[in-house]
Amino acid sequence: MTAFKSMIELIGNTPMVELTRLDTGKCRLFVKLENNNPGGSIKDRIAVTMIEGAEKSGKLKPGGTIVEATSGNTGIGLAFVGAHKGYKVIIVIPDKMSAEKIYHLRALGAEVLVTRSDVPPGHPENYQDMAKRIAEETPGAHYIYQHGNPDNWRAHVEHTGPEIWEQMDHDLDAVVAGIGTAGTLTGVGRYMKKIAPHVEMVFADPEGSMVGPYVQTGELLTAGQWLVEGIGEDELPPIGDLSLIAKTYMVSDADSLDAARELLAKEGIMGGSSTGTLLSAALRYCREQSEPKRVVTFVPDSGLKYLSKMYNDYWMIDQGFIKRESFGDLRDLIARRHADRADYTVAPGDLLTTAYARMKLYDVSQLPVIDDGKIVGVINETDILLAVLDNEEKFSHPVREAMATNLKTVPLDTDPSDLLPILNDGYVPLVVDDNKYHGLVTTIDLLNYLRRRMRD
Repeated sequence: MTAFKSMIELIGNTPMVELTRLDTGKCRLFVKLENNNPGGSIKDRIAVTMIEGAEKSGKLKPGGTIVEATSGNTGIGLAFVGAHKGYKVIIVIPDKMSAEKIYHLRALGAEVLVTRSDVPPGHPENYQDMAKRIAEETPGAHYIYQHGNPDNWRAHVEHTGPEIWEQMDHDLDAVVAGIGTAGTLTGVGRYMKKIAPHVEMVFADPEGSMVGPYVQTGELLTAGQWLVEGIGEDELPPIGDLSLIAKTYMVSDADSLDAARELLAKEGIMGGSSTGTLLSAALRYCREQSEPKRVVTFVPDSGLKYLSKMYNDYWMIDQGFIKRESFGDLRDLIARRHADRADYTVAPGDLLTTAYARMKLYDVSQLPVIDDGKIVGVINETDILLAVLDNEEKFSHPVREAMATNLKTVPLDTDPSDLLPILNDGYVPLVVDDNKYHGLVTTIDLLNYLRRRMRD
């Protein structure tokens, strides 16, 4: 077996898998696993072509700096390829993106700047405007500008499109793609138009994006907001060839996330949030067909980048995408109910070092102290600090010596508005009924409850 010389050589030639456990109507539906690229997404492909294009044009010189605005995956691809080629990489990313992407970027050595996701192009804190400004102000820097870079769609004309055509044995009826920069849809679409013009390009767009409505009606509407990452736009993509689109589907966040989670549960394929958008649209397209068709869509990136979000049941509950049993009392506000064994607690006899380790592991600043199902105290970071500050050996002392016992307990039927004074005083409301502890309510729990109620 011949060994590869570099991880860059592993980009592309990703597998194709047929979905057999989902209702695809009369169609056979296949997914191209772009999450198998070494950087974990389809954006590895364009990272190589855009960097090499900048090198050939002289815009990027040895030891230079790559600057890009990205939802994360292009940045990861650029940081991955840039590290191999010896470039510094600066990435500007909107604040709605998953923490895993930011951690990945920083681990690759990229400098990451997080900016606002709720401002339009032209605003100084818009991620593209900020990236362009940084590139102009940084000596030796080059703004890759994936949204307007023709080397973006060329990667898919030269590689992705031909791979799909060969893997499908030259027997294909439709390709379902989304638009972030429009590189994939444009590149694959142009290849298919040349080699197999009968192949339909089907467009999947998140609700809130302005591109889908423009394709459907020709009207330029103001973009809304959506949670799906990597696709959807608040402006028309400069490199996008929208004339290639045969049919458009607008997909809600709820349908996208449900589809991605179903894909994992039934097919064992763990894709990201945009995977759910593409899959939801592909299934709708397939189920509408009266004749058998062969359809391809993509798993653009790995679901491992979304473990803290769409694959986290509590995040899904907070966003209102998973409906829990409703009790009509304060249990509806508690994010992690004690009865479900979903919360993090300690016992009065546990050591302070145990409480400290648990706080670090679960990224919480306080823990209820439970004894035989009853709340007997609360311990927070400050309690531990004060206990051990003058004597580090006290880490081995029991929690009961440092915990606070002046608790603010409230019954189940307390009105949510009555929790605000308790929170304002710096306490955490502890929900107790007949001495049975149900959980605590934090400020964010109250905010999430009010937002869900407004949405419902």
